[in-house]
Amino acid sequence: MGVTTVTDVRPSAVSVDSGVLQSLFRSEQGGHEQVVLCQDRASGLKAVIAIHSTALGPALGGTRFHPYASEEEAVQDALNLSRGMSYKNALAGLDHGGGKAVIIGDPDVIKTEELLLAYGRFVASLGGRYVTACDVGTYVADMDVVARTNKWTTGRSPENGGAGDSSVLTAYGVFQGMRASAQHQWGDPTLRGRKVGIAGVGKVGHHLVEHLLKDGAEVVITDVRSESVDRILARHPQVTAVADTEALIRTEGLDVYAPCALGGALSDESVPVLTAKVVCGAANNQLAHPGVEKDLSDRGILYAPDYVVNAGGVIQVADELHGFDFDRCKAKAAKIFDTTLAIFARAKTDGIPPAAAADRLAEARMAEGKRA
Repeated sequence: MGVTTVTDVRPSAVSVDSGVLQSLFRSEQGGHEQVVLCQDRASGLKAVIAIHSTALGPALGGTRFHPYASEEEAVQDALNLSRGMSYKNALAGLDHGGGKAVIIGDPDVIKTEELLLAYGRFVASLGGRYVTACDVGTYVADMDVVARTNKWTTGRSPENGGAGDSSVLTAYGVFQGMRASAQHQWGDPTLRGRKVGIAGVGKVGHHLVEHLLKDGAEVVITDVRSESVDRILARHPQVTAVADTEALIRTEGLDVYAPCALGGALSDESVPVLTAKVVCGAANNQLAHPGVEKDLSDRGILYAPDYVVNAGGVIQVADELHGFDFDRCKAKAAKIFDTTLAIFARAKTDGIPPAAAADRLAEARMAEGKRA
């Protein structure tokens, strides 16, 4: 079928830096079960599929299409994202482990039907160990194409037996996590009268804007794509836009910061200047490195763990495998409110940051899965 799979990740077999190899085999984070490097020269496909864990069931996670600076950066992202999916799926109560795929390149330039079909063949070669879906740079229409060569595809259009756009329930879940954060921080589960800054108003962020405005929040936005900002401002002139994320996190009177773009938003540089008292957003892997969560806690900033609050989308696509029912999925996503509150309570009891409390709860469920 014109595709080649590379699973030998020894330094002699493939050029991957020591940091990537350390992440791959790092036992204290559970390691990764399998990493597949994919190449189809005819279509120009270069991709990485990372399976972190199948302790709770087949690995489930989306496909990111992004112009990475290097292949090593792409591998590292796939490792980080797949690990996050294991934890996300565990705390979402799903019978799935964690996996993620990344396709290397600018989707606006190289994405073709042939490339997506080739990618689907790679997913199919794993025999159901990995179930794919949409992520940054991929859309419902793309999953419809991928599904033509691979039955382990979710996030398809309703016309093709799928659940459609998973960003709808992703945003709904983030909103529930934000309500729980408000309850914990200010004693009231509403954002009414609060100033919320959203970095990234694309697939998920623009739905989050709708929820917040309906709840009575004041909303400030930014996005690297000017057309995304313009769309929001045209529909909601009461929304304020700022030039970039650097300006957003320094906004005076900001109550909540919602990173809804790529990862690493919470770093040694951003946390000291962040004006918000709550961080709750849709982006994956918001913590730039271990230890940032303590910096947030030391500043009195409440962090709602990203993989907990952004689980609405994966709840939706997982349901697609069993016959999709939107109301059933929305009811499950609404429970993110209770899960988030439980994590805050556990953090307070154990005297640890919420991110550590969430990890403990997720790891306990994965450990039970391995023993089952």
